[in-house]
Amino acid sequence: MDRKLKATQRILGIMNDLREKCPWDREQTFLSLRNNTIEETFELTDAITDGNMDNIKEELGDLLLHIIFYSKMAEEQGEFDYADVANDLCEKLIYRHPHVYGEIHANTPTEVLKNWEALKMRKKNRKGGLMGGVPRSLPAMVKAFRISEKAASVGFDWKRKEDVLEKVREEMREVETEIENKDKSSMEKEIGDLLFSIVNLARKYSIDPENALELTNKKFLSRFHHIEQYAEQNGQLVSEMSLEEMEEKWQEAKKDEIQTK
Repeated sequence: MDRKLKATQRILGIMNDLREKCPWDREQTFLSLRNNTIEETFELTDAITDGNMDNIKEELGDLLLHIIFYSKMAEEQGEFDYADVANDLCEKLIYRHPHVYGEIHANTPTEVLKNWEALKMRKKNRKGGLMGGVPRSLPAMVKAFRISEKAASVGFDWKRKEDVLEKVREEMREVETEIENKDKSSMEKEIGDLLFSIVNLARKYSIDPENALELTNKKFLSRFHHIEQYAEQNGQLVSEMSLEEMEEKWQEAKKDEIQTK
């Protein structure tokens, strides 16, 4: 614990030095750092997806820097400081974990989440109802997952996993109908409904749809890179290859993946 406290004191001291002595750090504001914070968050998610612990450690440090940076700027404005941020978090965690710090019982992760949402709703001055805590700027798939997760926490959910699968089939049929009708506006709405139902299907089977899609993205990029390498080795552009050639190399890359597992 002493080592961790010393590290915290050290980074807080360095931030004080940077705000006082570095021209770039001194001129930063909440708004000027906002986009950098978003970028750092995505870099962390990339490292997590890759499973690279060294990169995860580095990106966590970058994100921690931003938390400390914002806290320092707020302290300069007389609003709050890093200790306030940490203590508010501690109080929130204690309040939302009565099964750890109180007499409430929760034996499963589902029960914990249900209690968590109920406690948040009891907070005074809660705005926006149950969904009020879902950030507007979340990527659509992540937002869909959080919305459905919150709805499920108060019992608004399919009772059986199989019912969600049937919902996916139903939405697929509706997409097909609008494709036949050539109604682009309705197609967009129905494809949205289909995607939302797939997100729920993933949730019911304890699969994170964002992670699942990103794994598929990586797989696609790897296989397509194999096609590009083949084209380059043969003095071609990918666009000059036939669809049959590309499919052959795609299957070749797929076979290599299976053999290396």
